[in-house]
Amino acid sequence: MKKHKSFSEIKTSLFAGGISCIALVKEYIDKINQSSSNSFIEVFTESALSKAKEVDQKINNNSAGKLAGMIIGIKDNICYKNHQLSASSKILENFESIYSSTVIERLLNEDAIIIGRLNCDEFAMGSSNENSIYGSVLNPNNSSKVAGGSSGGSAAALAEGLCIATLGSDTGGSIRQPASFCGVLGLKPTYGRVSRHGLIAYGSSFDQIGPFTTNVEDAALILEVIAGSDQYDSTTSSKVVPSYIDNLQLKENKLKIAVPNDYLNAEGMDKEIKDKLL
Repeated sequence: MKKHKSFSEIKTSLFAGGISCIALVKEYIDKINQSSSNSFIEVFTESALSKAKEVDQKINNNSAGKLAGMIIGIKDNICYKNHQLSASSKILENFESIYSSTVIERLLNEDAIIIGRLNCDEFAMGSSNENSIYGSVLNPNNSSKVAGGSSGGSAAALAEGLCIATLGSDTGGSIRQPASFCGVLGLKPTYGRVSRHGLIAYGSSFDQIGPFTTNVEDAALILEVIAGSDQYDSTTSSKVVPSYIDNLQLKENKLKIAVPNDYLNAEGMDKEIKDKLL
């Protein structure tokens, strides 16, 4: 299995009988066990294999959901019923959630497989993922560098090829910054697009749960599943969720990107960054 495969590639193989969900989960668990990035806190071996068996049966019966076989890791501040979460803090050590967050419920309903929980800055407060009871997350591209934060484990695990996608949370950059540091795609949805129910929040009026993926199509597919109004979160938008996959095709017109001169000419701006922007 190559390091980064799109979900569409993997799904094609699953539905053609080239591999099973159980075999796929076992492959990723083996990779996680050999990892040195410290991105995974815990692997949900039993529940992941149980779900994989269920999804394999659904594939055989042609009743599988749109995320059938997608192996996903979740940040350690997103609730998953009967599984531990701690927000990487000793305060919540050994705490087990009594319910699942809305995003987890929606992923499972479409037959995604949750493989484990991922390291983060304590209570999502940090930008380097060095502030965790589980130790620092190392950037898999260069272990002498930080992975970014607070969703550093989510970005690093994906960059290392330990799962197909991950979930993180973003208050002021905690998805976007580690995605940039680790060289993967990270999306913070517009506030209210995704339910915060079941998220241990840093700042409730800013936080959003969003995906890390290796390509735009996978991010669009996950967002389609997790977005939408939720009776448990009164701040979610009631607007209908569009088909993000169908809307990916850009118009032929050239796009313009504006960058304020104040930023480009700011004192201390790194020359390499300025040159690459221009």
